[in-house]
Amino acid sequence: MKKAKKRDVWSLVSLLILATYALFLIYPLVKLLLASFMKDGQFTTQYFVKFFSNPYYGKTLGNSFKLSIASTIVSLVLGTPLAYFFNMYKIKGRTLLQIIIILCCMSAPFIGAYAWVQLRGNNGVITRFIAQIIGHKPPSIYGFRGIVIVLSLQLFPLVYMLVSGALKNVDNSLLEASENMGITGVSRFFKVVIPLCMPTILAAALLVFMRAFADYGTPLLIGQGYQTFPVIIYNEYFGETGTDHNFAAAVAVVAIIITAVIFLIQKWASNRFEFHMNALHPIEQKKAKGLTNVLIHLYSYVIIGLAFMPQVYVMYCSFRKTSGKIFVPGYGLGSYQKVARDLPLAIRNTFVIGILALAAVVLLAILIAYLVVRRKSRLNDTIDTASMIPYIIPGSVVGIALVIGFNQKPLVLTGTMFIMVVALCIRRIPYTIRSSVAILQQIPITVEEAAISLGCSKMQAFFKATVPMMRSGVLSGAILSWVTIITELATGVILFNRNTVTLTLAIYTQVTRGSDGPAAALATVLNLLTITSLLIFMKVSKNKEITF
Repeated sequence: MKKAKKRDVWSLVSLLILATYALFLIYPLVKLLLASFMKDGQFTTQYFVKFFSNPYYGKTLGNSFKLSIASTIVSLVLGTPLAYFFNMYKIKGRTLLQIIIILCCMSAPFIGAYAWVQLRGNNGVITRFIAQIIGHKPPSIYGFRGIVIVLSLQLFPLVYMLVSGALKNVDNSLLEASENMGITGVSRFFKVVIPLCMPTILAAALLVFMRAFADYGTPLLIGQGYQTFPVIIYNEYFGETGTDHNFAAAVAVVAIIITAVIFLIQKWASNRFEFHMNALHPIEQKKAKGLTNVLIHLYSYVIIGLAFMPQVYVMYCSFRKTSGKIFVPGYGLGSYQKVARDLPLAIRNTFVIGILALAAVVLLAILIAYLVVRRKSRLNDTIDTASMIPYIIPGSVVGIALVIGFNQKPLVLTGTMFIMVVALCIRRIPYTIRSSVAILQQIPITVEEAAISLGCSKMQAFFKATVPMMRSGVLSGAILSWVTIITELATGVILFNRNTVTLTLAIYTQVTRGSDGPAAALATVLNLLTITSLLIFMKVSKNKEITF
């Protein structure tokens, strides 16, 4: 009788990872779906009927679509030319400007919204200044236009980084050929560069749309009656005037369907424009001449300056004196002293939860990248698909699904630090997976084969030979995951409690209380942590810029 064939170790890894996703992602989403159709133990469609029959919810859905589309268009209009200028021309202060762009992209979105309230709110600094000059107050930052402006200034750096990455793969000979045919300047940008970068531009559009559609903090702070989908989901689940968890689940299911449809449309469009480029002769930056040079620098400085202004103003406000909740003349460390008692716990939780989540992200991303690239199968394709699901689902939906899935026996995790680690891991792992897959595809399999021929097992060959060669890709994805982990709000605001509050959640708490000084102090600490993380990445990777 023949011996049973020993199961390959990578097959076991595949099954274990799939089981992990089944437990912590698929199971909660299934529970969410069931909750949306159940009332008192009976199947019902009344929650969906309530949603689609009530004009209020239809208007909210329309608001989110209008907001997301407008923010996407403005972000593309701002970010694409900026990436073109930075890759085609020599920009003075380039390194510093790129760090600022990345910082604007990685900071918590609602902090920017909070800062814009301080700058352009009804009693903001800029509002008062303009009123003194023209004799009356300018249009308010609140409402649809304000949300679009704030979100666009927060999200155009994503477009910049994605398009910059694409431009690095454009061969300079293509641009030289177009120049020989008389296509230069603005004409070359629209007729040559845009078509070459179209797959990346579509990917950037999807990313910005999803971020805008799922954003909770910005519409909450400056919406003033302009309700959006994430705010409605949160209010239905944790409303002050009453909650309806099943209806919140139904609204969350609608959000999943919408974002999934948008994702599929984007994938279809990307496939139509898909092609591959290898830059044998990368684009050479040159100095622009005359008025063109002035306009390029003016555009770059103004856009980046507007995007970074809220961060600078928050830091400034953290040193202003306060009386109660109001800023008064003078400067000091009073705001930092007010948060000194809560700051150690918030910082500790930020690091403990963040590091645990990041460790899980890196380990799982490396393993999933190997399975996707080296061990192609239906099982591993399923894992790859499952890992991307959180990429297209709003954070508030993930948070509600986890609460519904793990708030009763046999597995009660709600209120624990572990469930926050799980949420952050599944939410932020796509960044590291994609960067790890990209770098692994460039590493020949002969490296592992050589290690195996020298006596290593398959697992040893991977971790001792291949993983060290993946370091740059893994590190790039890990830093993006880390910064988004420590600035996460949408999921955390649903899952946290007094013992698991992080810096981002502590800022959110102070902002909702109207405590501007302490909020600014905590936001400054978080910004410094973000800056330090980016500088460490650049030092370790010896790379002065981050692209996707």
